[in-house]
Amino acid sequence: MQEWRNELAALLLSKSYMEKDVVLTSGKRSNYYFDCRQTALHPKGALLIGRLFVKMLRDERIHGIAGMTLGADPLVTATSLVGQIEGGVSWPAIIVRKEPKGHGTGNYLEGVANFSPTDRVAVLEDVTTTGGSAIKASQRLQNAGFTVVRVCCVLDREEGAAEALAEAGFPFTAMFTRSKLLHEAGK
Repeated sequence: MQEWRNELAALLLSKSYMEKDVVLTSGKRSNYYFDCRQTALHPKGALLIGRLFVKMLRDERIHGIAGMTLGADPLVTATSLVGQIEGGVSWPAIIVRKEPKGHGTGNYLEGVANFSPTDRVAVLEDVTTTGGSAIKASQRLQNAGFTVVRVCCVLDREEGAAEALAEAGFPFTAMFTRSKLLHEAGK
C-alpha cells in the first residue's frame, strides 16, 4: 500500500499541483491549487485512487459510494471498478448533482436504482478546503434516506474541512494533507 501512496503522491505533484493565484470553490483566494481531476483522469492515477479508497473503506461495511459532480465522478467510478475487480467488494456509485436535473426526473442523485433506501454509503471528494461540498453531498444523501458513514478525500488543504465535517457529524479521512504531501515530496 505504501508503494501505491508514493506513486499517487508523485502523480498528484506532477499533474495536479500548481503554484498560482486562484479563487477556490469556497470563494477563498489561494496562491496554490490542486486540480485532482488531472490525476484522477489519468489511468494510473485512477487505478491508484481506486485502490487506496478501497483499502480505506474496506472495514466500513458500506453498500456503496457517492460524490458531488464533477470532481468526484472519476473517483467513485475508479473506486467502484477497482473494488469489483481487485477488492472483492461490489460498491455501486451515486453521483450527487449540484443542482437538480432540469429535465426528466429532476433528480439530485443519479444511480440510486442500485441501492436500497437506507443503505450505508461513503462520500468521496477530490480536494477539501472548507468541507462545504462534502457536507452538501452528505446532506442530500441523508435527505434521500441514506446513511453517510464516512467522508474521504484525496487531498485535504487543511483549511477547516476536517473541523466542519466533524461539527456536521461526518467522520472524515484524507489520503493526503497538503503539508504531508509537500513534505514527503521535499517541497
